[in-house]
Amino acid sequence: MKAEILAALRESDGYVSGQSLCEKFGVSRTAIWKAVNQLKQSGYEIEAVQNRGYHIVSTPDILSENELRSIRKTEWLGNVIYYEPVMDSTNTKAMQLAEQGAPHGTLVVTDHQMCGRGRRGRSWENPEGSSIAMTFLLRPNINPNNASMLTIVAAMAVARGIEDETGLKVGIKWPNDIIINGKKVSGILTEMSAQIDYINHVIIGIGINVHVDAFPEELQDMATSLFIEMGKKINRAALIERICEYFEAYFDLFLRTEDLSAITKQYNSYMVNRNQSVRVLDPKESFEGKARGITARGELLVDTWESRRLVSSGEVSVRGMYGYI
Repeated sequence: MKAEILAALRESDGYVSGQSLCEKFGVSRTAIWKAVNQLKQSGYEIEAVQNRGYHIVSTPDILSENELRSIRKTEWLGNVIYYEPVMDSTNTKAMQLAEQGAPHGTLVVTDHQMCGRGRRGRSWENPEGSSIAMTFLLRPNINPNNASMLTIVAAMAVARGIEDETGLKVGIKWPNDIIINGKKVSGILTEMSAQIDYINHVIIGIGINVHVDAFPEELQDMATSLFIEMGKKINRAALIERICEYFEAYFDLFLRTEDLSAITKQYNSYMVNRNQSVRVLDPKESFEGKARGITARGELLVDTWESRRLVSSGEVSVRGMYGYI
């Protein structure tokens, strides 16, 4: 009920009477009073004025199921929200939930991820209150060969969400690194369980450096955070909701064709290494060329001195000729 109370208070520009809340939720005034007090203890600033009711004054930067539910605007993404203050990995938890039958659209979120995983086995940890670590659990009825394109769908959603909430100029380094001022602020890891012709589930993990104020020396030239770029903190729950809204919209576009034709042009406009010289680090054969954008299947177009080549992500890494980008 606390999530519903928060939503009701946010919907009103003024005060909401205790009686109207009682009638809306079918509970006693005492139950409303207790719920409001619990919200205050969680950090919400809520005024209670006799004969007027309750008014929400400010919202803390708090991640919780109640907070995420109270601001949710999506139709199916986040229909189930699983939140724990501390997790080893949101992707690992989402996989466990998937095996237990959790539905399409389940959202897994934590405030402190201790053993997050990135591409090619890299680890990613976010201290409490510093970042966003979340995972979408999807059960799409699509050809398993097309599932990898969902990583690019997610990248577009994250880029657009960050832009909306911060006003910063955001780019994407193919396929899914989110870039601000030449440095990585977010990464995405997509994992799948499938049969030959059927997907059991797709797990899309998203990590964003939000309130991180410093990085180790070895990362300072390639990593950044929203706080470093803006000089102020933002509300992480609001950013999560905005990304969810974009992902839902882009995902529904993807389903119409099972490719990226609807967003290819937009993705290419965000691509920071488009028309730049790159080195493709393929275990089979590394080569150099100019990145030209992506195809409708998310492959990177690279013009070499002898031909145009298509690069699929997988274990391939793309680097700039003189640095990260």
